[in-house]
Amino acid sequence: MRTDPYIPQSGDPGIQVDHYALTLDYRVSTNRMSGTAVIRGRAVSATKTLSFDLIGLRASKVTGIGSRVASFRQSDRKLRITLAAPLAAGGGFEVAVAYAGSPRPRRSRWGTIGWEELEDGVIVASQPTGAPSWFPCNDVPSDKATSHVSLTVEQPYTVVASGLRTGRSSRGGKTTWVFEQAVPTPTYLMTVHVGRCVEETISLGGTVGRLFFPAPLAARVHADFADLPRMLELFVELYGPYPLDEYAVLVTADDLEIPLEAQGIGVFGANHIDGSSSLERLVAHELAHQWFGNSVGVSKWRDIWLNEGFACYSEWLWSEHSGGVTAHQKALTHHARLAALEQDLILSDPGPDLMFDDRVYKRGALTLHALRLTVGDAPFFRLLKSWCRMYRASTATTADFVALAEDVCHVPVARLMHAWLDLAPLPDLPRTDARGGFRTSVPPPESSLR
Repeated sequence: MRTDPYIPQSGDPGIQVDHYALTLDYRVSTNRMSGTAVIRGRAVSATKTLSFDLIGLRASKVTGIGSRVASFRQSDRKLRITLAAPLAAGGGFEVAVAYAGSPRPRRSRWGTIGWEELEDGVIVASQPTGAPSWFPCNDVPSDKATSHVSLTVEQPYTVVASGLRTGRSSRGGKTTWVFEQAVPTPTYLMTVHVGRCVEETISLGGTVGRLFFPAPLAARVHADFADLPRMLELFVELYGPYPLDEYAVLVTADDLEIPLEAQGIGVFGANHIDGSSSLERLVAHELAHQWFGNSVGVSKWRDIWLNEGFACYSEWLWSEHSGGVTAHQKALTHHARLAALEQDLILSDPGPDLMFDDRVYKRGALTLHALRLTVGDAPFFRLLKSWCRMYRASTATTADFVALAEDVCHVPVARLMHAWLDLAPLPDLPRTDARGGFRTSVPPPESSLR
C-alpha cells in the first residue's frame, strides 16, 4: 500500500489494519469522550514503527498485545508507536491505545469534517479524512477493516453506528450500545450518530430496513422513504445482491449541508425531506453507494468517479423506472449543462481540489451512459453485476473497470473510455449503439440478461 497523493499526510503505507475494537464513553452535554482503541493488523513491509492518524484527542497510554511497545509520541496529526522488536513483512501486531478529549471536526481543504456536534447530539461525516477526529486509524480508502464499536452515552439518547447492533444495556443513567461490522470497511465510512430519535423496522425484501428519525418528522419520513423497498428491489435487480444484512436511514433533527453515505447507513438532514419526495434522487444516490463506494471501494481518491458517477447514474435509472424522466433524457440535459462549463476536469484524476466537484458526479454518470449506448443494455448491466460481484467488499481502480468492460461486453471500449476519463474536453454522447438504435430503457427481468 502506497501513500495516496490526494491525502499524502494520511495513513501508514507500511501497515494494513484488519480490525478496530473501540470502547468509548461519551458525554453529550460536555462533548467529552474517553476510551480505548484496540487495533489489530499486519506489517506490509518490515517495520519497527506503527503510525496512526489521530487529531484533537490525546493518547495517554499505549500497550502491545503479544509484543512490547517501547515508546510512543504524538504530534498534531499522528500517533507514532515504536515497538520493542521489529516486525517482519507479514508479521501481525495488536496494540491498545487509551485516549480522551473533546472531539471536534477536522479542518481540511474540503471544509470541516469528522466528529460534529449537533444541536442536541453528534454526527460523524468523515469523507475523506475525518475519521481521526474520533479514533486512531490508518485513514486511507484502500485499508478496509472490520470493527467493533461500544459507545456509552446518557440514557435519553439513541446511538446509530456502522454495523449490526448486537447489544444494548443500561446502568446508572447511561446506556451502552454495541455494534459489530463484519464487512471490511474503510475508516471514512465508519460513522456514529448520537441523538434523540425513534426507531422503526421496515421490510426491504430479504434485507432488514431501519428508520431512525426525530418523532416530529415522522409524517415526512414515512412519505419520502415510502419507495425505499422498490428502490432497493430495482438496484438488486440491476447490480446484484444487497451487500449487507441491513440498511438504515438516519434523519437528523438538524439541517445538513448534504446527505452522507456510511457503511449500511444513509444519513439525511431535516432539510432533505419535505413529505413530497422532491429530493427522492438523494435517497437513490445514498442507497446506491452501498454497492458503489462502500462494497466496491476505491483504492485511491483519484478514482472517486467510481463512487459518485455510479451513484449519480443510479439516480437516473430510478427516475426512469419510477415513471419520471428517462435516463437518456437526464443524460442529454446534463451533457448540455456540462458542455457550457469550463473544460478543465480530468475525470480519472480530478485532483484533490475538484474531487467533490459536481462535474465529477455528472460526467461520471455520463461516462456510464456513453458506455451503455455503445455496448447495449444487456452487456452493460451484465458488466455492472460483474463489477459488484468481482470486487465485493474490496477495492478497485478505473483501470480495473475499463478492463472488465472490455472483457464482459466483448466490445473494444478503451478508446471511448479514454476520451471520457482521461481527456478534459467533454466528448459527444454516442448517438446509437452497435445495433443502430438507442438503448435507453431499464433492462428487462434478470432471466433475459444471462
